[in-house]
Amino acid sequence: MRASALARLAPCPGELLWDVGAGAGSVGIEWMRAHPTCRTIAIEDVPSRAAAVRRNAGRLGVPDLRVVQGRAPGALAGLPTPDAVFLGGGATVPGVLEACLDALRPGGRLVVHGVTVETEALLAERHGALGGELTRHSVETAARLGGFRGFTPARAVTQWAWGKAQKESS
Repeated sequence: MRASALARLAPCPGELLWDVGAGAGSVGIEWMRAHPTCRTIAIEDVPSRAAAVRRNAGRLGVPDLRVVQGRAPGALAGLPTPDAVFLGGGATVPGVLEACLDALRPGGRLVVHGVTVETEALLAERHGALGGELTRHSVETAARLGGFRGFTPARAVTQWAWGKAQKESS
C-alpha cells in the first residue's frame, strides 16, 4: 500500500508532503528517501505513534522529518503549504479531508486510504464529485485449513488519489 500511495503522490525534488494521521510514518519517510531535498511534516495525534515516527525517521536516515503532535484539522493550521498530502487515517473526522484539499497548492496531489465502510463511502462520494482514481486493494495469503491450505483475506484498503488542477495562465 505504501508503494501504491507513493507512486500516486509522485515525490519530486524540493517538495513538501503532509503525512496526516502518520501512524508509524512510513509514507513520509519514504517520501523523504526519494530525494535528499524532499521534506515531510507528519501530523499524528497519538503520543506513542508520534514518538514512533521520530524513532523510525532517525533509524531510516531522515532525521529532519518534522513531527507535529496534534489532532487534524486543528494541527494543520499555520503549516507550510504542501505539494502533496497523504491521509492515512482520520478522513471521516469532520473538516480533515476538506482542510487537506484546501491546503494543497495548484498541481498538488492527495492520496487517502480507508479501511472502514464509512471512509469508503466518503471516498466514493468525493470521487464522484471531484474525479481522480478510486481503487480497492485486497490481498489474500495462504494459511492452514485443516489438512489443507486456503486463502485468508486481509482487510481491503480503498485508495482515492486526486490532483489539484494547475492555475490557468493568463
